[in-house]
Amino acid sequence: MSSTESPSVPAASVLPKVAPVRVGEGERLRSVGLPGVTLSIRSRRPAREGLPPALYVHGLGGSSQNWSTLMAELDGVVDSEALDLPGFGDSPPPDDGNYSVTGHARAVIRYLDAAGRGPVHLLGNSLGGAVTTRVAAVRPDLVRTLTLVSPALPELRIQRTAAPTALLGVPGVAALFTRLTKEWTAEQRVRGVMALCYGDPSRVSPEAFQDAVEELERRLQLPYFWDAMARSARGIVNAYTLGGQHGLWRQAERVLAPTLLVYGGRDQLVGFRMAGRAARSFPDFRLLSLPDAGHVAMMEYPDVVATAFRELLGDTGRLSTDAEDADSGVAAPGAGS
Repeated sequence: MSSTESPSVPAASVLPKVAPVRVGEGERLRSVGLPGVTLSIRSRRPAREGLPPALYVHGLGGSSQNWSTLMAELDGVVDSEALDLPGFGDSPPPDDGNYSVTGHARAVIRYLDAAGRGPVHLLGNSLGGAVTTRVAAVRPDLVRTLTLVSPALPELRIQRTAAPTALLGVPGVAALFTRLTKEWTAEQRVRGVMALCYGDPSRVSPEAFQDAVEELERRLQLPYFWDAMARSARGIVNAYTLGGQHGLWRQAERVLAPTLLVYGGRDQLVGFRMAGRAARSFPDFRLLSLPDAGHVAMMEYPDVVATAFRELLGDTGRLSTDAEDADSGVAAPGAGS
């Protein structure tokens, strides 16, 4: 594994020069070269030595920035890293062009194996929830706990508001959409995304909105932006159709790690009713229902999600920073009951 560190250096020199990626206070960004893929990793300086490691995986069209607020909330609890999936954020496309759920999961596994930080507390949102479910099922040795925020697990009847996202995976639709919306400003696009993803878009601060606009303007300059979106959307649709041992719900049943499930009552992309299906599928689960949240509860209610995460760690003894303490069931001070 090769790694270069910089607050704003593009992940690959062959890519066109675009505006630098935003790095929040207390964060750093580095590029990690792995076989077949280069990943951008966002991290925070640990509050103290010996904290258990955590890795965060974003959803379709998102980036590691989606986790910045929650990562800050969990300072002193875990040693946080968030990655940009291949083709998103500051990570260039994968060498093989594989944007399937399995392809993304393979990238996460390669990073964890190379970094040697596992087992980690693994957190995923939307597409990242599907990816991390697959990682936890096939490599239980890499996962201490699993936290899923509105995971994109198969629904027989998707919500009408989620249909355009699914259609993005149909060949040619992304190119058509690009042509039809070429006059849209970045502000218009961001408002549309926030209306879709947030339970209450008015909760977004003017500063956060402007940051999102600047990030979208940066990413729209990348020649692979729409291709990564379309192929990843297609990957989700394809994962929904898989049956047998490779089906995501079947893999959920094989997850050994204690799992926190977070669902929003105003989620327009993942049906709130899926919380019941998830609760019946993951063997060791805790459910956090947020009636006013949308699709990105970790951005809308980071304090509530952080509290539930700390309680998960306290309940399972995973707050311990020492393996022997974890084995004996001794939780660190401040653990939830």
